Amino acid sequence: MEPSRSTVVGVIGLGDIGSGVARAVGGAGLELVVCDIRPEATAAFPDAEVAPTPRDLGAKSDVVAVAVVTDAQVLAVLDPDTGALSTARPGSAVLVLSTVAPDTVHSVGETARGRGVDVVDCGVSGGPVAAAEGSLVAMVGGEPDVVERLRPVLESFSSLVVHMGPLGAGIKTKLARNLVQYGSWLAAYEAQVLAEASGIELAKLAQVIRASDEKIGGASRLMFRDTVAPFRPDDHPGLVGAMRSAAALAHKDLRAALQLADQLGVSLPLAAMTDARADALFGLHTDAAAAGESGPHQLGATT
Repeated sequence: MEPSRSTVVGVIGLGDIGSGVARAVGGAGLELVVCDIRPEATAAFPDAEVAPTPRDLGAKSDVVAVAVVTDAQVLAVLDPDTGALSTARPGSAVLVLSTVAPDTVHSVGETARGRGVDVVDCGVSGGPVAAAEGSLVAMVGGEPDVVERLRPVLESFSSLVVHMGPLGAGIKTKLARNLVQYGSWLAAYEAQVLAEASGIELAKLAQVIRASDEKIGGASRLMFRDTVAPFRPDDHPGLVGAMRSAAALAHKDLRAALQLADQLGVSLPLAAMTDARADALFGLHTDAAAAGESGPHQLGATT
């Protein structure tokens, strides 16, 4: 599918993500149809055709992009009797941008398949700013030929498009990616708890974290292997040794933080959990670690 005026993309849901997607689609030369329950949302697209309902949008669109919030909303706007799928033409496609349960995506896919409509799930990351700039990161699930056919649409609002696997793989990737984000925010919260109790200005803590992250990398720093299983006996001894040293340092640092937290009377449950699982984090496994008793002394490390 080449970007041209003959390709009509309908966007349902014009929130932070959907509005950015719609603007990028229109800017790429694709014909745009929009639909939202809020008149002020559709009014922001004077050059687009406004569909009063998802059913109307489905009849007009070659690609229906769904950017609503909840699973129930996705199912409602794509309802086979009253939603976009009730009028979608055979050979058209649905692009699910909403972060929903994989089961919801598969349910939509099964319904659409019976009507000759293709479905691709597309988890997006980057937030409202990236959406507004048309530079979202797209994690896509679906049949390879369908993904390729929709690539011009996907690339119109994305700076990176990665085909993750079959239908559902895109949203599963997005859920894993979100786990990193929310887990990192929880770690940052606990860091602020410890810093505030220690009399440290939180703005200064944020300043040094941002600066150091630029040098040592963020949460993806250790994501360089093709498995999370423990290292095997035949893995490179230098790499395994480096990971043992890193785990030892992690235990030392985490336990120092936990000791300070005890002295200050604050609770850091994530820090304690991280200490208990740090060996797994670095691809290591010991009998003691499996029993939840991991620590530097079990790795033969020194402080």
